[in-house]
Amino acid sequence: MLLEQFPERREGRFATEEELRLCHAAEHIELVRSVDRPQWLDYDTVASETTYEAAALAAGTAIEAALTGGFALVRPPGHHALPERAMGFCIFNNIAIAARAAQRGLGLERVAIVDFDVHHGNGTQAIFRDDDTVLFVSLHQWPFYPGSGGPDDQAETTVNVPLSAGSGDDEYRRAFEHIVEPAVARFEPGLVLVSAGFDAHVDDPLAEMRVTEDGFRELASRCAAMAANVGAVLEGGYELETLPGLVAAALDGFRA
Repeated sequence: MLLEQFPERREGRFATEEELRLCHAAEHIELVRSVDRPQWLDYDTVASETTYEAAALAAGTAIEAALTGGFALVRPPGHHALPERAMGFCIFNNIAIAARAAQRGLGLERVAIVDFDVHHGNGTQAIFRDDDTVLFVSLHQWPFYPGSGGPDDQAETTVNVPLSAGSGDDEYRRAFEHIVEPAVARFEPGLVLVSAGFDAHVDDPLAEMRVTEDGFRELASRCAAMAANVGAVLEGGYELETLPGLVAAALDGFRA
């Protein structure tokens, strides 16, 4: 349903094992590849014999979005995936792999990742926590799944912005103005990548935020203004009737 709304789209590609290993242990990659029947990789992450193909395609498409300034409309999402295991519907960490590949492919010294999915991007944070070449900024409902990203969970290149349930456009706007935009400006990245989750939408069934379609358009526009080069990767968004319109609004913002 989502892809049908964007006839101008082009097909993505599969990530190579070398690219997956930029962020993931070889053992994790092989475990996913070896799945030959439905099984649980995590208490809420199921895999089947087609999961490796789907996840490698998502990661490879995210890489292309980072390299070309596109928006990767992919599933499964990625920002909970840890270096050594799957978590929270996520198999491989698409945005982290894309950031590493962009640093290598574009010769970038610094990349910033802005994550406005309603859940904290704990996997992305774990991958880059001790890496001063990647700034990770996450806005998310808190306290909430996965339990990380609280007000005291900060580091030199890790900026967590926990927001109370019920936050909407105004709260997100203020967070961008007072925290996100200054942090990214100080970092001076050559590329901004956006973990674009839409589960903070007022109608999404998995959370309690109140961001509107216009709100997502503004968030995307603000992200686009942060650097000369910007790419995005789809994360959450579980109200299928509204998701195409939210993605379209974000695309409008990125292009503004």
